[in-house]
Amino acid sequence: MPMNPITPRSVSLPALRMQVLEAGPADGPLVLLLHGFPELSESWREVLPRLAEAGFRAVAPDLRGYGGTDRPAEGYDLDTLAGDVVQLARHLQPDRPVYLVGHDWGGVIAYHVAAMHPEVVERLAVVNAPHPERMAREIWKPGQLVRSWYVFFFQLPWLPELLLSARGGALVPRMLRREMVDPSRVPPGRLAEYEANFSSREAARAAIDYYRVAFRRTVDPRRLREPRPYPRIRAPFLLIWGEQDTALRKQLTRGLEPYFEQKPAVQYLPEEGHFVPLEAPEKVAALLIEHFSAGRALTDEEARWPRETASLEGQQPPA
Repeated sequence: MPMNPITPRSVSLPALRMQVLEAGPADGPLVLLLHGFPELSESWREVLPRLAEAGFRAVAPDLRGYGGTDRPAEGYDLDTLAGDVVQLARHLQPDRPVYLVGHDWGGVIAYHVAAMHPEVVERLAVVNAPHPERMAREIWKPGQLVRSWYVFFFQLPWLPELLLSARGGALVPRMLRREMVDPSRVPPGRLAEYEANFSSREAARAAIDYYRVAFRRTVDPRRLREPRPYPRIRAPFLLIWGEQDTALRKQLTRGLEPYFEQKPAVQYLPEEGHFVPLEAPEKVAALLIEHFSAGRALTDEEARWPRETASLEGQQPPA
């Protein structure tokens, strides 16, 4: 693995203080990498030096409520979470848009940033996270409903955070190992860091609040009565998908065209599961470097693909 050093530091933003991991040249094009549940910025530790070796300035924050980042009692809605990322992007690279990457919940936030703040995102890549609109429709179908049981469990008061924080967060690494294809590929000690984070009931509550706020907004009667269109994403988009994902169906990767102004690219990894950045960081890094490389020529198919797509008018916005 490349030997570029990774530097942890704290960044003070208008809304909160964020803890980040950073690698690469200070003047390199900025790549922001957003982690998912129940992880930390550490989930990108094996990806960061590979991006740095390619000349990128790679920065992975602990998201709101996680790790060393502030843990306020409120602000776990998508607009606020996306606002945190926008503030970080403008703080680190105020003069030009950034390359944005997200996995799991980080992917949901990345979609929202790219849709609502298109001026901030040069190119977008997401790992095993469906577009929020696709998920809002698919979650009620039997095949996905069973896989998403935990989303409904997390709507209960106090019990989920009690279980996740019990015995010093011991349940968290067990959950992760159960979803992995080969846990032995994860560096020793990585899962212990997630376990330590969830040993705090307040940290567990913050992570679960992502699900609570999103679900409540999805079923909000006012939003059902007065749906608003979700803006199409302008940035060139790559979806990386581990096909062994047991929580999210592969069907969620289809029918994405209406959500993007350019043809979305999907790269399937048949041998990988949900936690691709942890289990196969070299594959993720290689795909990101290819996607973010400057001067990428359009294929003939992409050049022919129509920019005008079906309107999303009348569809429910994401939570």
